[in-house]
Amino acid sequence: MNCARPNRASKQMSRSTIKDIAKALNLSVSSVSRALRDSYEIGEETKKKVLEYAQSVNYRPNPIALGLKERRSHSICVIVPEIANNFFSEVINGIDRAAYSKGYNVFIFQSFEDGVRELQCIEHGIDRHVDGFIISLSGATGTYGHLDVLKEEGIPTVYFDRVPPFDQVDKVVVDNFEGSYNGIKYLIGLGKKRIAHISNPLNLSITKERHAGYLACLQDHGIEVDENLIQFCGFDPAEAHQTIQEMIAHHKPDAFFINSDRLTLNSLRAIKENQHLLNTSIEIVGFTNFKHVGLFNPPMIPIRQPAEAIGAKTVELLIEKIEAKRHVREPATYTLKTTLATNSMVS
Repeated sequence: MNCARPNRASKQMSRSTIKDIAKALNLSVSSVSRALRDSYEIGEETKKKVLEYAQSVNYRPNPIALGLKERRSHSICVIVPEIANNFFSEVINGIDRAAYSKGYNVFIFQSFEDGVRELQCIEHGIDRHVDGFIISLSGATGTYGHLDVLKEEGIPTVYFDRVPPFDQVDKVVVDNFEGSYNGIKYLIGLGKKRIAHISNPLNLSITKERHAGYLACLQDHGIEVDENLIQFCGFDPAEAHQTIQEMIAHHKPDAFFINSDRLTLNSLRAIKENQHLLNTSIEIVGFTNFKHVGLFNPPMIPIRQPAEAIGAKTVELLIEKIEAKRHVREPATYTLKTTLATNSMVS
């Protein structure tokens, strides 16, 4: 659970209340309360005035009092495959900041790419009476029956990045097809034609979309798809290493497209150790949010995802559902853009 504890000095500072804000702005307490909750009953101009003043006096809602009044815990359960993955850690930063600004605490669980553990994480969140879930599915999740409990319990849920293949849920994703397509197009522009695709398991939504972008770009540029240059790996670093080693030894790629953050890091060492077997320089493009990618050896061009924006959007959608008093909008998929950071070599 992520929660910032005030230091002794801040405890001694007087905390502004809704009554204080109402008195300062000559508004009713109920109007201030509704404005802080972004209620449809309050005009945008009044909301802006209240929110700006609340921020200036460092107003923070009391989650315990709110929970007693509204029968909510003001907490969110976040389930990710692995916090150590740079992409997920950035998403969590975005989630935590956005949740904190709205008076919510965050429980974080890791599935460690295990479907059974993913279910246990969901059960732990339900046991803690969280108000909602934000989930990115594990690499082992091939069936989705264990997610039904969230629907049956009526618990608001938003999925991101690795999402289930059904429509009636909110999803926040990036345009994986376009990101992959642009990465392959960049490599083709460098004269590369034997572009190896190293990928995570095909059951993942992100893998399917990135693989489709890879295939489409090759076909659009008249390059025949060589199935020998396409390999789907698990999450064991040793498997990625062996895959790269065999790829270079037997199929002689002139470039690599690696389609996930952790897989990128696992693959670079193997490429470095075996590239002497090739008679051409290797170019690498991969999905990674690692900040210091310019230090990688061999060098690579990253496809970056707006991770913190993804986290903030999931919170926005989830709290909208949690706090909805009237008709809840239909679930939707929100798609953000990736960036091919071709200037990353000097970062």
